[in-house]
Amino acid sequence: MSRFGPAWWNAIRARIGGRAARAFAQSALNVRRVNALEDEIKKLTDAELRKASLDLRWRIKGGETLEKVMPRAFAIVREAAQRTVGLRHHDVQLLGGTAMTRRALIEMEPGEGKTLVATLPVYLYALAGQGVHVMTVNDYLAQRDAELMSPVYNLLGMRVGVTNPDFDKNTRRAAYQCDITYGTATQFGFDFLQDRLAMGGEASASGAADLLFGEKGKTETPMQRGHYCAIIDEADSVLIDDARTPLIISAPSSEPEQQVVDTYEWAARHAGEFQDREDFTRDPEKKTIELKREGRWKVRALPMSNLVRQMPLEELYEYIERAIKVLLEFQCDQQYVVMDGEIQLVDEGTGRIMHGRKLRGGLHQAIEAKERVAVTVGTSQAARTTIQNYFLRYKNLLGMTGTIWSSRWEVRRIYNLTALKIPTHYPSKRKRLPDQMFTQAEARWQAVVNEARKLHEQQRPVLIGTRSIDASEHVSKLLKENGVPHTILNAKEHAKEAEIVSKAGELGAVTIATNMAGRGTDIKVSKEVDAMGGLHVIGTERHDSERVDNQLVGRSGRHGAPGSSQFFLSLDDQLLEGYGTAKARRIRESYRSAASNGGVQKDRLVKLLRKAQRRIERKHSRGRTQMMKFEKRRTEMQENMGLDPFLNTAE
Repeated sequence: MSRFGPAWWNAIRARIGGRAARAFAQSALNVRRVNALEDEIKKLTDAELRKASLDLRWRIKGGETLEKVMPRAFAIVREAAQRTVGLRHHDVQLLGGTAMTRRALIEMEPGEGKTLVATLPVYLYALAGQGVHVMTVNDYLAQRDAELMSPVYNLLGMRVGVTNPDFDKNTRRAAYQCDITYGTATQFGFDFLQDRLAMGGEASASGAADLLFGEKGKTETPMQRGHYCAIIDEADSVLIDDARTPLIISAPSSEPEQQVVDTYEWAARHAGEFQDREDFTRDPEKKTIELKREGRWKVRALPMSNLVRQMPLEELYEYIERAIKVLLEFQCDQQYVVMDGEIQLVDEGTGRIMHGRKLRGGLHQAIEAKERVAVTVGTSQAARTTIQNYFLRYKNLLGMTGTIWSSRWEVRRIYNLTALKIPTHYPSKRKRLPDQMFTQAEARWQAVVNEARKLHEQQRPVLIGTRSIDASEHVSKLLKENGVPHTILNAKEHAKEAEIVSKAGELGAVTIATNMAGRGTDIKVSKEVDAMGGLHVIGTERHDSERVDNQLVGRSGRHGAPGSSQFFLSLDDQLLEGYGTAKARRIRESYRSAASNGGVQKDRLVKLLRKAQRRIERKHSRGRTQMMKFEKRRTEMQENMGLDPFLNTAE
């Protein structure tokens, strides 16, 4: 009997169960069919395997459904993978690949081989000849996965391309003409908007397409040839975390440049002179700053150049409010870095630089003024869409990740995808040790260093995960002071990523990393390391989403190997702000007072942080829902007016 249950029971559940139960049962039945074809496919030569692949293409063109050819297609891919990259799909991987074709967003434990799983539906949908877009969270993973799996597709007569922001439009257009195109989700979205601008410039009231592309832009061939199938790796990051930020292509602003630059720099110089509660009010929930009457009087009294003095008074208030907001809420090496004289935003979920992305509403220019780099001219919107709108354009939307279960209702409501847990191939040997809680941040950092030093002396590899770049550099400084050799991986060291990751599992290795080491990173360890207990992961702070924490934990104990993890938490952690600034301050004061009297309950503190995390997750979910409703209303209104909702936008 199959580990997925008897065939007769799956045949019943495939017809009368709920959506998840039907998807699982139908997938289990397909696994049996694929396995039944394995011996036949193994006997084929490489040339015959390629011919069998071509035969499937002709059958699809002749009108056969993908459902009918699926067992044979999967058997062919399995054999091609074994011959080219030395990997054979396990039954659970066949199960996951099939479930994805049933509109199931599959959750597979980290280390279960999702990159290999993806080859099954990718190849199946590519047989239709309409192009398959394989998306992940960053360019490094997109390039890596394309290089890893290209031999599989090439053996079967399929071409593979990669789209990247560093490529010119002709190179990206050629990539989209391939059977399979790899890239980041945001790059696919921006390429779609560029196509929309280039082909529909006359619909834009502002003439933004002419400004960005010139007259020829209106008639050039689009890069993308349609939206037939999207297969998303790390789907929770793409469909949920990235959905909080719309995709926007900017056009030059019509405002006088020097006057705007001078005003941003003027506001940045004076922002520190305004006092909280005395000059302005701050709403931590809405993330807003509003000047009080006293603050407005202070603005009028500030020294100004002639250009700044010509600005309307209400706008000067807004410039100061932005500058105060940036001073209080945006810190270098946390939300952004300064590289080559430019402000580069850092994605907290992935720890990577978001090239080409800018904050809206003048915040980006306010940060530039604060950091005393060249202030870029303000921009207006030329084209805009949201992650939700973009992905709902695809006829077939498939996804996989290691952490989706806690957000299963959201993906069901928005994308009509059913979350489905796939069993592991090997039983998990990963150990999650109890969280350690400290009332002071420095006590936590010292405990982290002591733990890392102890494990290093035992020659066991350690991965220390931090929430921000400055936190990773602080741990690095402490480790140096304690004589512990280590490497550091953050957005500033992205060029060395592959090299650092390749050595992170070696004997005695100590690696400090932001979330760059959280998703898709496969740290290889030797049998000698396994014998010691495997890679140990230390989390130095919990993130706004439990899913991000679980991704970090998933770097250890992969493929059924041993591993362990433990979090070291503090009352100073940013997560506690989920209760609001005032309540967070009261909680810290109360527990520190109790700790000084020996009465603190650390288990209760851990529960408080977890509750704060859930509050933030719910807040973000509400924000995504509100943005989706707003975009839906905006789209309907502009379509009723005969406008293009992607081009005729307003901030």
